[in-house]
Amino acid sequence: MTAPLTTTVDLVSRFPGIVSSDTRPGYTGFIVNKENLVEVATAVRDEFGFDLLTAATAVDYLADNKMEVVYHAFKTTGGAGLIFKVQVERVDPIEVPSLIEIWPGVDFQEREAWDLYGIKFTGHPDLRRILMWEGFEGHPLRKDWKEPFFEEEVKPFKSRWPDGQHTFAENKNPFRDNLNFPKDFDPEKYEVTGEEDLYMSLERDTMKDVDGNMKTEHIVVNMGPHHPSTHGVLRVAVQLDGETIIGLKPVMGYLHRNHDKIGERNTYLQNIPYTDRLDYFNSMSNNFGYCTTVEKLMKIPVAERAEYIRVIMAELSRIQNHLIFIGMLMNDLGTMYTPSLYAFEERELVLDIFEAVSGARMMCNYFRFGGVVRDIPDFAMQKIKDLVFDRLPAKTDEMERFLNENEILVARLKGIHVLNAEDAIKYSVTGPVLRATGVPYDLRRADPYSIYDRFDFDVAVRHNGDMMDNYLIRFDEIRQSLRILEQAIKQIPQGPINSQKAAYQVRVPAGEAYGRIESPKGELGFYMVSNGKPNPYRYHVRPASFVNLQCVESMCRGTKIADFVALLAMLDIVMGELDR
Repeated sequence: MTAPLTTTVDLVSRFPGIVSSDTRPGYTGFIVNKENLVEVATAVRDEFGFDLLTAATAVDYLADNKMEVVYHAFKTTGGAGLIFKVQVERVDPIEVPSLIEIWPGVDFQEREAWDLYGIKFTGHPDLRRILMWEGFEGHPLRKDWKEPFFEEEVKPFKSRWPDGQHTFAENKNPFRDNLNFPKDFDPEKYEVTGEEDLYMSLERDTMKDVDGNMKTEHIVVNMGPHHPSTHGVLRVAVQLDGETIIGLKPVMGYLHRNHDKIGERNTYLQNIPYTDRLDYFNSMSNNFGYCTTVEKLMKIPVAERAEYIRVIMAELSRIQNHLIFIGMLMNDLGTMYTPSLYAFEERELVLDIFEAVSGARMMCNYFRFGGVVRDIPDFAMQKIKDLVFDRLPAKTDEMERFLNENEILVARLKGIHVLNAEDAIKYSVTGPVLRATGVPYDLRRADPYSIYDRFDFDVAVRHNGDMMDNYLIRFDEIRQSLRILEQAIKQIPQGPINSQKAAYQVRVPAGEAYGRIESPKGELGFYMVSNGKPNPYRYHVRPASFVNLQCVESMCRGTKIADFVALLAMLDIVMGELDR
């Protein structure tokens, strides 16, 4: 495993009496006085150069009667990150200054911390629930919050272990008592009280003068949540002036099942198949990010052969993800099915390999702490070689010849602005969308993990930031993944596939860790806090789809409604990881 890069930033010396080092065993970073958070964060960005704030989340330390907000900042030039935190007493109202003016990319993440923890970020311009519905009572990630049909704090539940006895949770808490509505709230009589509620805080400007000739009315159109081109149950309230988008608000949470809460109830091993269900196109990558984080906490090595197997599976996953992106983009643009069928045919061949090694095509559950669960069979390795050295390079060339000079496709994509580099960094965008703006930020190079530093490959980058570059960069990345795969196949050694003995339970030392990988959609991060017990004390997923969506209003404002579907497609979101 590549040794993590370290940072030499000393905030304690820069802010004496305001910042202190986190001296808890197993913890790192700095603790900042709440009153000085904005001042310190500004210096972190402007003086120390940490221009990309990728992760912000909270932890409820119930026994210590405090809440903690944790921030992870990085430089787009590469290197290790900077962790800083603010702690507040656990007494409502819990208030922390918002950092949205410094890093607009904390928008959704602050709303999530408000929604699930009840932390009020003062100065946030739109602090509403984001994953739960507006009438939900309570903040479900708090340690003293109990869900309906609650059994126990952690699994395995005694009702199912060890003698197999069980009771139906419904018998203990009848369904009619499942919901606890706010005082005087009657769902049968509920009516929308204003357009702000209905249209998710969009400002509606009626009867606007246009050149003094006529009066037009801005209208709000709801795209989704049951729209085939929103790529899942996403609702977007779009405000239009004629056919021009002048504002929009994404509305999510329809698939939310509180993945973080489930992760804190599960054991560490039980969480692996749950990560499969996040970005369900890329369960291998999800396993990779989660296992890397737990291995940091456990301070264990990964078996050498397993490192290569992990890279092979992750890069195959990246290739099939980008193929599906290309095929579905063609579908979103209104083509017939032929391009999509091209993409799906190649994806099925990759899924054949996943099935051969893991037993499943989509929910692979293949990685384990210290390695993988089983080796690659000889026949599957031969299939991988055939794909990597022969079929996929040829098919990628064929798809480019078939699509990239189509004049209708070029007209729909070329010159249609997506993002520039400044805005992409500002909104914490990562992955191909960031690299299409000219920023060569790829975690496999910027902050290497696993054995990526052993391979010769280029960071795919383009510079126009329009839809055409966002589309073409996926072809570039497919070719770089093939380069990595060719080297990994040639270099893979013999040997064990796990550095640890098989076990149904692992003990993880107390402490915290943030692990991140370059998923096909961008940075996939896991923030974990262990208290030394068999279950995580804090389990948090930082998904690329969720954070990248923050820029969608900036992308679409001023464009035509006809381009909205294609612009949304450029973010390559998957609602499973967005909603969690």
